[in-house]
Amino acid sequence: MGPLGQYGKEAHGYFMFPKLEGEINPKMKFRGKEVLTWSLNNYLGLANHPEVRKADAEAAKEYGMAYPMGARMMSGHTSKHEELESALAEFVKKEDAYLLNFGYQGMVSIIDTLCNRNDVIVYDSESHACILDGLRLHMGKRYVFPHNNIDNLRKQLERATALADKQGGGVLVITEGVFGMAGDLGKLDDIIKLKKEFNFRILVDDAHGFGTMGKTGAGVAEHFNVESEIDLIFGTFAKSMAGIGGFVAGREDVISYLRYNMRSQIFAKSLPMPMVMGALKRLELLKTKPELRENLWKVVNALQSGLREKGFNLGKTESPVTPVFLDGTVPEATTLTMDLRENYNIFCSIVVYPVIPKGQIMLRIIPTAVHTLEDVDYTIKAFAEVAEKLKAGHYKADKIASI
Repeated sequence: MGPLGQYGKEAHGYFMFPKLEGEINPKMKFRGKEVLTWSLNNYLGLANHPEVRKADAEAAKEYGMAYPMGARMMSGHTSKHEELESALAEFVKKEDAYLLNFGYQGMVSIIDTLCNRNDVIVYDSESHACILDGLRLHMGKRYVFPHNNIDNLRKQLERATALADKQGGGVLVITEGVFGMAGDLGKLDDIIKLKKEFNFRILVDDAHGFGTMGKTGAGVAEHFNVESEIDLIFGTFAKSMAGIGGFVAGREDVISYLRYNMRSQIFAKSLPMPMVMGALKRLELLKTKPELRENLWKVVNALQSGLREKGFNLGKTESPVTPVFLDGTVPEATTLTMDLRENYNIFCSIVVYPVIPKGQIMLRIIPTAVHTLEDVDYTIKAFAEVAEKLKAGHYKADKIASI
């Protein structure tokens, strides 16, 4: 039994696998009562946008959920899938893009397809689980560098380059645009500078940056103005696009190679038409309604500045992801969380060991464009009160809170 699984019997349905019900909005139902929800990656508020709901419903009515049937290479290909890929590629300033049925599965398969046993991978130590699972399929050598440590990355690139040259392979660097737990940015600008010293390609997982970062929302590469230097950009529809699926974008020949070799896509049914039509509408709104992103950042800035003014440690976040770090044990974390949910009607995600070090608690807040400044003010006040309770020992316990 793993570190979290050991609490499964007591925590299931409340701290783990909770059930949020009702319309996807800042206010939802949890165990029969309304709570202010800060745990959904609905960054731009598109999940319940009327134009999105209309597009989803009309596509489901016209096509059903089955069309097209089969994998895209065989019988599941349509002009609308191509249209979405072209629109995505244009938006992130790449030659071509390829749709992925699931973001997580897609990233695993990208790594597996790109690299053979002679290639060497260098990756950030805080890379997402989908990257780590992709690395496990890699039959060649891999080197890890401490999170965002560019000096150490240089050392790993020296090792990787020497080995790749000896074996006749290449070097792939993998990092993230926005790191989804801590909210800090991958140092894409500094990593790109290393291309002057080393020959490598870079794959960026920008799941949390796509739609939220950059002048137009194209992501962290746009934020750093290094789009042309990023070889492959991975994005998901599960965050800003409030849907399901994902994409990878890059040079036309590389995308063509992936299109004809990614086993997870070749041997899987293509995205159903309502998902594709819905994604087209979401992308249209993302591009044409900058006020959605502007409102998101208004909420983000108010929340993060307000929490910092109250003395909270938000780490190094530079994105909408807002981690609130507190000192405490797992039992204290559960008791504090129960107090927030039952007495303050605030629902946010709780993160404990092994995701973060022992002795720490992280309350992870995800602001959206549809939260209000009143939501922000109420949450800051509530967090200040529970933090004082934590310091005073109010949440001390020998076991996790009883549900």
